[in-house]
Amino acid sequence: MMKILPGNRILWTFLLLLCCLLCAAGDETVTLQEVEGTTITLHTGITRIQSDAQILWFYGPEKAEEKILNSQVFEGRNVTQISERFKKRLQLDRISGALTIRNISRNHSGVYLLHVINGGLSSRTFSVSVYAPVSTPVIKNLRERQSVSPTEECFPLCTVENGEDVTLSWYRGTERLNITNNTDLSVNLSLTLQIHNQDINTNTYTCVSANPVSNKTTSLSITQLCDHHPDKERERSRFLLPVVISVGGLILILVILSPLFIQRIKEKQQVSDKSEDLTYSDVKRVKAEENWSVTCVEENGSVVYSEVKRS
Repeated sequence: MMKILPGNRILWTFLLLLCCLLCAAGDETVTLQEVEGTTITLHTGITRIQSDAQILWFYGPEKAEEKILNSQVFEGRNVTQISERFKKRLQLDRISGALTIRNISRNHSGVYLLHVINGGLSSRTFSVSVYAPVSTPVIKNLRERQSVSPTEECFPLCTVENGEDVTLSWYRGTERLNITNNTDLSVNLSLTLQIHNQDINTNTYTCVSANPVSNKTTSLSITQLCDHHPDKERERSRFLLPVVISVGGLILILVILSPLFIQRIKEKQQVSDKSEDLTYSDVKRVKAEENWSVTCVEENGSVVYSEVKRS
């Protein structure tokens, strides 16, 4: 049996790792896209790895150059070493070599490389892209006035916080009308939609923000942002209808009762006129035992009391 001295072991390991990196250059790469904060597993496709095999995982933003995990059998014991950067995040399945990454962040996007060494070399390469969940888009009216006349158009504006590979789109039903993005992540995404008056009450519109792993949708509230005069007139009529009915009923009652009021007023007027036609003469007090006579004369419907005389 060949005995490897401590100094030669370092050189041997270095040469073996260099060979592994060169051999892995032509491997097929598995591409994964994940949401930040989730737990992912890099499945190797290997059914079973021999118990005494050495398992190595490498990582790098562009090339897998940093060794983040080394698992091997040493003096009959399975020893697994994990780099400080991934200390509390990594978990290895020694049967398949699969690597689980907990609470993955955007800083963990990059290339992951697996080497299984057991007399020969097996390797797998993974390209992992981690994205933050997209923000919910906000819709507002581009113009200050909310209502538009039948000849005008509505211009809703949709905005969302920008991010890596984020797009912003307007949809009419299931049809995408337009889309925008911007590589400058410091600038929010904005997209304006032009809606014709005849389309306001016949279609539904939504604004969608999306990246490869998530999407958020906000529906356009037509009545709040794109209300037009015909609708407002109908709304006004709905509130005025009870008032109109009440006023109309009051007028109808007045029309029905007005002849009675007029007749009553005329009767009172006639009584008043008759009262004014009466003329009272001066009547002197006489003794009860004396006999007096009163002569009454009627002229033009009026009663005039003549002089009171003793009989």
